[in-house]
Amino acid sequence: MSFFMDPDVLLGQKLLEIIYIIIGLICLYTAVKNAKDPKNPSRLGTSIFWGLLGIVIAFGRWIPAMVNGALILAMTIPAIFKRVKIGGQNIPSVESTRKKFEQIGMKIFIPALSMGVSAILFAVFLPKLGAIVGIGVGVIVSVILLMTYSKDNTPKVFLQDSERLLSAVGPLSMLPMLLASLGAIFTAAGVGKVIAGMVGSIIPKGNVNAGIVVFAVGMMLFTMIMGNAFAAITVLTVGIGAPFVLAFGADPTLIGMTALTCGYCGTLCTPMAANFNVVPVALLDMKDRFGVIKNQIVIALIMLVFQIGYMILMK
Repeated sequence: MSFFMDPDVLLGQKLLEIIYIIIGLICLYTAVKNAKDPKNPSRLGTSIFWGLLGIVIAFGRWIPAMVNGALILAMTIPAIFKRVKIGGQNIPSVESTRKKFEQIGMKIFIPALSMGVSAILFAVFLPKLGAIVGIGVGVIVSVILLMTYSKDNTPKVFLQDSERLLSAVGPLSMLPMLLASLGAIFTAAGVGKVIAGMVGSIIPKGNVNAGIVVFAVGMMLFTMIMGNAFAAITVLTVGIGAPFVLAFGADPTLIGMTALTCGYCGTLCTPMAANFNVVPVALLDMKDRFGVIKNQIVIALIMLVFQIGYMILMK
């Protein structure tokens, strides 16, 4: 409790930690549920994966770093050997789903929109708390709205559906978190400086337009490798953006925001962005594993060219 009582810790950090604890407890419930599920063909591996992930997310702040690292390595073992399986699921029938839709109609989108609206409101009016806390508050609002829609939407239903979604996504659910930390690791390891040395031998000094092109294309390619534009921009800004573009007077706000969206073009083209391109394949049971990516590549390239031109014109 010392963390939550510490006056030096910001309220936003405390609220965010509560959100992490809730997420971790849901993972632990998923572990227990699958451990007891006779329909799960791999109860041990599944329960180990979700149990360790839940411990790290919920209590990682208070666990030594070496222990956290060991737990993360241990949780990858069932995933590597494909021992994380989906157990029995209480999926609503098509008839009941259709009946609920007839009752609720298009209002079903209001709870989903409430999460985005809440994140925007927090980012604009409560920036000290943060947009992620806003998303958490939005989830609570959406739960309340769904409970008003139907008496069948009890807390148990939300818990079971959370487990069902986690089980459907499987080990890929941990990928965004690992990729997000990868950018900080690369920056600390000096990857940005290495890239700066390599690019310096190619781009003529002072040629901002050439720097913008390399920065934008590098953001796309590096995001495809890392799966996360936020991880890529920390490394590429140190290695290319700052020394070859911003150092010569380009608008940092414009360049930074547009370079990040260039990274998103890479997000559209890589299976490493699992939450965007692999999770939908699993949830929709698509036959083509790369079906989502194939339908996004052309759009990504068009967006990249447009954003490079925008940066060059508006810098």
